[in-house]
Amino acid sequence: MEFNNSQPIYKQIIDDFKKKLIRGELKKGDKIPSQREYAEQVKVNPNTVQRAYREMESMNMVETLRGQGTFISISADRLEEIKMEMAVNLLDYFISEMESLGYSREDILKILSQENTNREGEGTL
Repeated sequence: MEFNNSQPIYKQIIDDFKKKLIRGELKKGDKIPSQREYAEQVKVNPNTVQRAYREMESMNMVETLRGQGTFISISADRLEEIKMEMAVNLLDYFISEMESLGYSREDILKILSQENTNREGEGTL
């Protein structure tokens, strides 16, 4: 996993877990690496991973069982909420960046519509 300086590492770790959940790479009941193991895998401070895991627990994504480890415990409803939150955040970022390039909302919609049409023709949507 590669980290960038745009946001704290613990948030990037959480986002990585969210993406894995959304893509189905992780499912309810799956055991995730211990905090120490994960810190070694991604080469970050164990305290950073501890913070990410603690946040994920408060978000009802994972559950730590004493002596057994940390497991995915997210409900289908919560997963859908997270998926929508991430989609809205991406759209907000996209719209802000397009507007910073001088595009109007109407221009953005036209570009999206045209790109959608192009991708349908290529069979990639």
